[in-house]
Amino acid sequence: MRFVAGLLLLSSALASHCAQAAPAPLFKAERISDDIRILASDEFEGRSPATKGETLTTAYLIKQFKEAGLKPGGEIVRGHRTWTQDVPLQHATFLTMPQASLSGLGPLVQRKDIAIRPPQHGGASYQVTGAPLVFVGYGVAAPELHWDDFKGLDLKGKIAVVLVNDPDFEDPGCKLGCAFGGKAMTYYGRWTYKYEEMARRGAAGVLVVHEDKPAAYGWATVAGSNTFDSFDILRKAPTLAHTPLEAWITRDTALAMFKASGVDFEAAKAKAMTREFTPVTLTPTFSASYSARVEVIHSKNVVALVQGKQRPHETVLYSAHWDHLGIGDPDAHGDRIANGAKDNAAGTALLLELARAWAKAPAPARSVAFLAVTGEERGLLGSEYYGQNPLYSLATTAGAINLDGGFNVFGSTRDFTVKGLAKNGLLDMLIAQGETNGLRYTPEAHPEAGTFYRSDHFSFAKVGVPALSYDPGLDMVDGGTPRGEALRADYLAKRYHQNGDEWSREWTYDSALQTLTMIYAVGRELADGHDWPQWASDSEFALRRNQSAKLRH
Repeated sequence: MRFVAGLLLLSSALASHCAQAAPAPLFKAERISDDIRILASDEFEGRSPATKGETLTTAYLIKQFKEAGLKPGGEIVRGHRTWTQDVPLQHATFLTMPQASLSGLGPLVQRKDIAIRPPQHGGASYQVTGAPLVFVGYGVAAPELHWDDFKGLDLKGKIAVVLVNDPDFEDPGCKLGCAFGGKAMTYYGRWTYKYEEMARRGAAGVLVVHEDKPAAYGWATVAGSNTFDSFDILRKAPTLAHTPLEAWITRDTALAMFKASGVDFEAAKAKAMTREFTPVTLTPTFSASYSARVEVIHSKNVVALVQGKQRPHETVLYSAHWDHLGIGDPDAHGDRIANGAKDNAAGTALLLELARAWAKAPAPARSVAFLAVTGEERGLLGSEYYGQNPLYSLATTAGAINLDGGFNVFGSTRDFTVKGLAKNGLLDMLIAQGETNGLRYTPEAHPEAGTFYRSDHFSFAKVGVPALSYDPGLDMVDGGTPRGEALRADYLAKRYHQNGDEWSREWTYDSALQTLTMIYAVGRELADGHDWPQWASDSEFALRRNQSAKLRH
């Protein structure tokens, strides 16, 4: 196994931000590698919530936090802090393979032509026969943008067919005005928004048309992600978040559906990019049936704490999701386990190594919490639950730094980035720290992928906490941006949310040490300081942060 020689030390420039200069922490590549190897081993069975994999994972995390010398940071039980936060989830699994078909076109094979999620609304069985299909473009209702894809359509009893991403993706030159702000995906482009909007409108179901480029991943990722089981937090009104049927269909399936209706698919997409779009009723009807088991299970967020010395009621938060996709169908090699080495045993290992450094460092002024969350792969559920049920006041949480992947396993980079557009003071701090460490900030190369809405920092942002997810850039020291782009594309095609995401002896850890250097330094500055980073005034999260500021006094 190849490691970076020695240990990476933090820049002594950090001391200028602290009341007292502190020894720079030592991060060990060997420990990071061992943590990833263990968490991503077959023994941990892909770390799906409510399985043996969760039991092993949470026990491992608690053991590592204890041995590092951290304190329990979870729920208070009988007057004492525990190591975990209980996260009740609704868990649905298919009892029979879903059957689906289109009239005049024949059956749709689960995970080949269609990817149906186990139901989060509608009970343990589902059957629909001859439901009408209506193409609703991008399925967006955005009054502030004077955009309405529905034009008064009543969706009750109908299946909505909807495109992924938002209209600007197909308009890179902004010839149609870029009503959604250009290349970067908005929340209107996320498939979660599509499901929520159709649920609010009472649709009988949703078929999201999958296309690799606007989705930013291939069909194999869709077929392997949420088609065996699904999870959600317990909701008072699930009908406002889920339709009875939620599914993706392949582009080929959509093309056949449109052709049978005498509608040109590309022409319909082009029309959907404009405010003048009106819904299109398609000729085939949709039928489907399945049975499922729906139950409430309890998963865990694992939480460790370094107690603040001067202002312990104020908190700096680091997070990473420990979960992955578990066990599914065998791949071409007979492998059934989605090990999730990079996603996100790697980020979890960085969280552990970061915690070890903080445990040995001088006590900070503010408390520092380390949150390993569940259910990220099922919709950011563990972090969303924390946002709704915080263990530490959101008003006095100075900022949140998330690790999802977090380093390049093939080498160091000359730059760094964050997922999406994190318009807040934390990013300013990171940029300044990057200059100290010889790393330049590069805006995310593929904002159209909507990664801002796909990782746990989004759950904290929604409740006003300045938050971001740190990533290495693509400009690699060895090979530059072309190599970085090629490695990214290879990972997305062959390993992301697939069984090939496994730990390798060939990985290197210089990028991991770069990441730890950066986020420790920013966290240290924040934990020892008095500043309260803010969202930019034009951010959708600024109002919530401004409201919480009043609660600090």
